[in-house]
Amino acid sequence: MHYKWVALSNTTLGLLMATINSSIVLIALPDIFRGIGIDPLSPGNTSYLLWMIMGFLVVTAVLVVGFGRLGDMYGRVRMYNLGFAVFTVASILLAATWQTGDAAAWWLIVWRIVQGVGGAFIMANSSAILTDAFPAHQRGTAMGINGVAAIAGSFLGLVIGGLLGPVNWHLVFLVSVPFGVFGTIWAYLKLRDNGVRTPARMDWWGNITFAVGLVALLVGITYGIQPYGGSVMGWGSPLVLTCVIGGLLVLAAFVVIETKVPNPLFTLSLFRNRAFSLGNAANLLASLGRGGLQFMLIIWLQGIWLPQHGYSFEETPLWAGIYMLPLTVGFLVSAPLSGLLSDRLGARWFTTGGMLLSAVTFLLLMELPIDFAYGSFAVILLLNGIGMGLFSSPNRADIMNSLPPTARGAGAGMTATFQNSAMVLSIGFFFSLMIAGLSTDLPAVMSAGLVQNGVPAAQAQQIAGLPPVAVLFASFLGYNPIQQLLGPTLASLPADHAAYLTGRSFFPQLIAGPFADGLAAAFLFAVIACIVAAVASYFSGSGKPGAPESVGAELAAVAGEAGGPSELVVEAPRRA
Repeated sequence: MHYKWVALSNTTLGLLMATINSSIVLIALPDIFRGIGIDPLSPGNTSYLLWMIMGFLVVTAVLVVGFGRLGDMYGRVRMYNLGFAVFTVASILLAATWQTGDAAAWWLIVWRIVQGVGGAFIMANSSAILTDAFPAHQRGTAMGINGVAAIAGSFLGLVIGGLLGPVNWHLVFLVSVPFGVFGTIWAYLKLRDNGVRTPARMDWWGNITFAVGLVALLVGITYGIQPYGGSVMGWGSPLVLTCVIGGLLVLAAFVVIETKVPNPLFTLSLFRNRAFSLGNAANLLASLGRGGLQFMLIIWLQGIWLPQHGYSFEETPLWAGIYMLPLTVGFLVSAPLSGLLSDRLGARWFTTGGMLLSAVTFLLLMELPIDFAYGSFAVILLLNGIGMGLFSSPNRADIMNSLPPTARGAGAGMTATFQNSAMVLSIGFFFSLMIAGLSTDLPAVMSAGLVQNGVPAAQAQQIAGLPPVAVLFASFLGYNPIQQLLGPTLASLPADHAAYLTGRSFFPQLIAGPFADGLAAAFLFAVIACIVAAVASYFSGSGKPGAPESVGAELAAVAGEAGGPSELVVEAPRRA
């Protein structure tokens, strides 16, 4: 009885560390780049910026399934403990960065990727450890508490990064070290493997094709938001097309391989189970909406609202994290409660209702003026957090309850892959919608505004013709966008004009109209994603408490269709 609470406490700490570090650098990036002496907005340094943001997310998305499979084969606790240790060592080396310039940038990127490897071990096996430790009628509660760490961590990371970055950027990475050392020792001493192991050979071809295909696809999406030639985005560039098309082809080959090998990385037959397949579809769509919301709110607050309300551009990263706290509070309140109640009442109405509430909040955000009253904004964010929390815990519990003991590690890894991939996809998708919205009206509005304030017409037209992604990145990083765009030209302007152009009102007023168009398109997509997720949630289970009653029958049917005993058979795991 005591062990399950030890498992819950340790895995919650591990997951909280991993998810905080997935977002902690977003707000702290300006301080990190200033600390190592690099301008992330200069054309040659854009890759550093993207990989500092995306490296951790990409590697966790790619590796989490394989590490879940390793947990099924060699012990979930063993793989989880290894992840805790790797994560802690990487945090120490990140905090110890002593170089400057390009060497420092590459050092940080490489060790962020290694940190992501440790995070992938933790994410892949924490849900499976909890599922092994808790009986079915308590898993919703356990997943609810654990789910708070999984998602609230990504929002808490914004605030922690904003607080620590201005003090000393090394603290952004150092903060994880004491928790990592404590958690690693605690896990090695107290956690034990009590799940069903499935001795098998590693599916190397599946691992290779999955990793290559998914990395290529996510890299293509990442570079698709950068300009190419005369285009504001790079979706037509040979590199992006090669990565996206090639990645999809390799992933198609991966699916074929998985149907042929005896011990596949992805147990594709699990998708015949309705609770697993529809639950993961809903999770993917919810993660898309949640990831997109995070980035849109950061740009909205940092680029427009906060400067209009008296904050300097340098202060906006910290205050953006603070003003987004209602979102975290709503999630922290509703996620554990929905997990507890779904154990007694069933998951269906919580997952479906949570997604419908989230869809309503996205509609309300579309109706807000760009210069909103904060009270209304805070209430909408609170409701969005409540909706996401209502959905998250029951969804995870339903998915894990649908899995046989021999497939829990791989199944949890597959779920984490969908969730982590959705974060990367949301960045590419929502940024593309924003850039498309800005590129229609922003050049003409910016050119006219610059000319009115003394910038020569030719220069104003040249600056206005720059890709909108530069404006978005500047706002995202808390830089003064006009100061970055004008550069040396500012010195040639009258002092009052230069002060007005780089002040707190010119850029927010300039971008408000074009930004509203892009924001509406992005939030409309989020509404559609949440509604589809609500439909998938409604049909994913029986709505009864505990493990879905249909799951055992469905799994037995799947095993029967496969021609007898397979990796889905609980009673007698097969040796390869």
